[in-house]
Amino acid sequence: MMKGLKKWRLFSLLTVMTVFLSACGEDYLSTLRPAGPVGQEQLNILILSIVIMALVVVVVSTIYLVAFFKFRRAKVGENHMPKQVEGSHTLEVIWTVIPIILLLILAVPTLNSTYKFADVAAMDEVDEEGNKTALTVNVTAKLYWWEFEYPDLGIITAQDLVVPTGEKVYFNLIAADVKHSFWIPAVGGKMDTNVDGINKFYLQFDKESAGLNEGEGVFYGKCAELCGPSHALMDFKVKTLEPAAFDAWVAAMKATEGNTASADSTDVGEAAFANSCLGCHAVSAVAGNGMGPNLTTFGERNRLAGFMEHNVENTTEWILDPEKYKPGNTMTGKYNVTPEEAKAISEYLMTLTVEK
Repeated sequence: MMKGLKKWRLFSLLTVMTVFLSACGEDYLSTLRPAGPVGQEQLNILILSIVIMALVVVVVSTIYLVAFFKFRRAKVGENHMPKQVEGSHTLEVIWTVIPIILLLILAVPTLNSTYKFADVAAMDEVDEEGNKTALTVNVTAKLYWWEFEYPDLGIITAQDLVVPTGEKVYFNLIAADVKHSFWIPAVGGKMDTNVDGINKFYLQFDKESAGLNEGEGVFYGKCAELCGPSHALMDFKVKTLEPAAFDAWVAAMKATEGNTASADSTDVGEAAFANSCLGCHAVSAVAGNGMGPNLTTFGERNRLAGFMEHNVENTTEWILDPEKYKPGNTMTGKYNVTPEEAKAISEYLMTLTVEK
């Protein structure tokens, strides 16, 4: 008897905790606080499905309790036999039709939204001058980082996705090595990135990210597909700007054309970077795709490697031993620098910015 009471107490405690913890989501990461119409519509479908399931549980539980209390032996006697309903066509129709109706109620809005979110026809629309009218971002998932290319703007960045508010942003998703999954919880549902084909969809960002996450001013993005030992660390950040601010950011990114690091520089960090890192990492947003993440805006990032605190000390440790922090990454073993050179490179990287 005591064991049964303990189980019920534990169940009650878990139920109460679930209710309270469900309110602990943050704007920059929670699917329950959508920052755009795609996320809001998906949340509405989720709520609809929960309501339907709760209704089913309530009805079934009510029928069970009515039968339990109405036909107790203490009330109707040992020899009472309730009226049998076996073979009742009426009941068979009822418990067949009701589930179909509930499924239709859930299926219609779900299918409608699914096809709507997959409609990317506007991605190819152009104006009278032949310019694309919609913003398109090519997302390439790699072990274990993200590359974001704006093909119609001629710029590229990594780890930090920057988008305007108030308009649809279309995505071409692909993976460079193994299957990954692109997911910004606060803005919309996830979609896989495959190595053998491009997946397309759109998101809309209606809330500015400024001020979110203790002043970091970003939404969080995640990889939602188990892709290797550092899958849990494959994060990226999303900065949303008003259209005018976004246009200014694009102009600043384009202005980095021709930027590079010189091995003859008097700056020890720049020279060391040119000798050991420039073959994989570009410092110009218009340099094209590279072997490693584009570092044009490294000094503005909110996190190092997607998850570490962004400072010179951590950057130095990362350069010296990336395998320690992201096992399985493709950077390990590609260069050889001393601790002094690693610190100098870190200090140089902190100067790479287009906004400051």
